[in-house]
Amino acid sequence: MREMDQVISRRLDSEVPLIGQVSRYIIAAGGKRLRPALLLLTCGALGYQGEQRFNLAAVVEFIHTATLLHDDVVDESALRRGSATANETFGNPASVLVGDFLYSRAFQMMVDAQNMRVMQVLADATNVIAEGEVLQLMNMHNAALDEAGYLQVIRSKTAKLFEASARVGAILAGSSPEMEDACAQYGQALGTAFQVIDDVLDYTGDAEVMGKNLGDDLREGKTTLPLIAAMQRGTASQKVIIKTAIETGGVAMLNEVVDIVKATGALDVARLSASAEAQRAVAAATLLPQGPHTDCLLQLAAQLLDRRS
Repeated sequence: MREMDQVISRRLDSEVPLIGQVSRYIIAAGGKRLRPALLLLTCGALGYQGEQRFNLAAVVEFIHTATLLHDDVVDESALRRGSATANETFGNPASVLVGDFLYSRAFQMMVDAQNMRVMQVLADATNVIAEGEVLQLMNMHNAALDEAGYLQVIRSKTAKLFEASARVGAILAGSSPEMEDACAQYGQALGTAFQVIDDVLDYTGDAEVMGKNLGDDLREGKTTLPLIAAMQRGTASQKVIIKTAIETGGVAMLNEVVDIVKATGALDVARLSASAEAQRAVAAATLLPQGPHTDCLLQLAAQLLDRRS
């Protein structure tokens, strides 16, 4: 990860000072770095030790960071990882344009790998992520969204880059198609579980620990799994309250919605869904060669359900 950070620092250089200022601001804010870690762990599990693993781990982080910059503008977010968002600090135009710079820099770095298969996977993933963002936008304030529709959004918007990160590790290692698919399945399942738990934390987490405001999803009109389950399991009057809260946005009804989500057992439903995805990830990881890197991948899937931020 330190090697990857050096690549990131080097490739953020630009003759335009604001680009480096905004980029370093959001990257220095921290984050879990799960996606590049996933690529590096997969490389380790499959025996690839080449320098391109650091370059492509940085590519994955650049793509992710670009999506964060654009997301925060679209969602009008003011807080991320406990700090003011880049759009709050530098303004929306700078955030959008620096996000564009990070996307284009990532594609420049992909060329360095001189591997068309890697470029195809990452280019396709970037396109699917954009589709997922648009799909989520179309579903804002849509209280009729069902679980299948919800999963379609998060598997595009969030899980796709997890999937691509693990798949790229397998491609770099020259793995068989079967091993490549196992790695991709692991990434997709892990990313799906990660997002479901993230949506649970929006109603149960500690704002200081999470580094973002509770109820942000409701404020933005996002129909997440806890809300879908609560509407399925609640009384007619409870369903009306949640439906109204989703359609109108804002957090005026947040306390009422949180009480309903907890009373209906909706959080347990969401956690069970995340647990099933985590188990799917574990099953895929067991197909990888035994060793410390695979052990870490297994542990990562198991501990994901206990995350608090």
